[in-house]
Amino acid sequence: MSVIVAKVGSSTLVDADGRLREDILAARVRDLVRLRRLGYRPVLVSSGAIACGLGRLGIRERPTALPDLQAASAVGQGVLFQRYLELFTAQAVTPAQVLLTSEDLKRRGSYINARTTLTRLLDLGVIPVINENDTTATDELTFGDNDVLAAQVAILMSARWLVLLTDRDGLFGVGEDGRPELIGDVAPATRPQDVALADMHGSGLGRGGVSSKIAAATMATAAGVTCVIASGRSAGVLAAVASGHRVGTRFAPSERRESAFKLWLRYAKPSLGTIRVDAGAARALRRQGTSLLPVGVTAVDGVFGVGDAIDVVDEDSRAVGKGISAFAADDLRQVAGLKTDAVRRLLPEAGAEVVHRDQFVLADPPAIP
Repeated sequence: MSVIVAKVGSSTLVDADGRLREDILAARVRDLVRLRRLGYRPVLVSSGAIACGLGRLGIRERPTALPDLQAASAVGQGVLFQRYLELFTAQAVTPAQVLLTSEDLKRRGSYINARTTLTRLLDLGVIPVINENDTTATDELTFGDNDVLAAQVAILMSARWLVLLTDRDGLFGVGEDGRPELIGDVAPATRPQDVALADMHGSGLGRGGVSSKIAAATMATAAGVTCVIASGRSAGVLAAVASGHRVGTRFAPSERRESAFKLWLRYAKPSLGTIRVDAGAARALRRQGTSLLPVGVTAVDGVFGVGDAIDVVDEDSRAVGKGISAFAADDLRQVAGLKTDAVRRLLPEAGAEVVHRDQFVLADPPAIP
């Protein structure tokens, strides 16, 4: 049975006064229940907790102070899920509230545990309702958004579809007459900067915007997931997507799939430092799939330890890829540029590779000079 991940945004679920749009909420619940009864395995990533909390607290404009955002989330999260619980229960379906942060996904062990838990919930017929744990998270509120979280969940669950539901019918480009025109299909491997968009303003309630949706689509399609950006106010949109009808803007999946480990490394584990390599090492990593040795390292930036992710760049600061470091930053600075024998004299316990080829993923797309 195919997994379909649907994400619904704040401006779709919550009006300008911070009130839940009950008709839209109920319609999306009906869509998800219908998918489940058709044999699909639906997962919902729901925004709206902060916007809903702001309404309950009588705050009209979205604040910028982190404590205010976290307080609004603490109030709104319970209100929002309680309504989901009531609506799903009325349809004889059990929902589960799942709160995630980037910490839950950046460690391989907890990443796999999250997948195991979500899979078991789906096996039991439960529909997971996922949100970022904004009440305690910090960087998620500043830099994250639920579009990217939804893409990470779709990758985590090897989903067939990721549907980003918004308050518009999809993405709009500029038509021949100069007016906004719906973009129907986006070819595989299209880079975000190559998607020409019309200038259209958002509601200001949510954190995500058009750029985050394109970034999420790029992430998901690289993992073989079809991504659709469509209206969250249209009836039956999720079933239409699952049945193959063309709605909204469709991003076709990449034909080339990476391993689950490399997808996790690329999209879920944050980099804590940067390693610069010489031309020979950059060429070998890009074209020959070799491991990175200390002799090829020319500079080390950042504070990281063994097992942390690091970005690898060439002499011109172009991205080469990302990998798991087998050296702590201070140790690597000692041996950068040295051959293996010299490395072992300085650090007898050190391994031969800075980054093993099995724990390295090339930048996408690879920048080959």
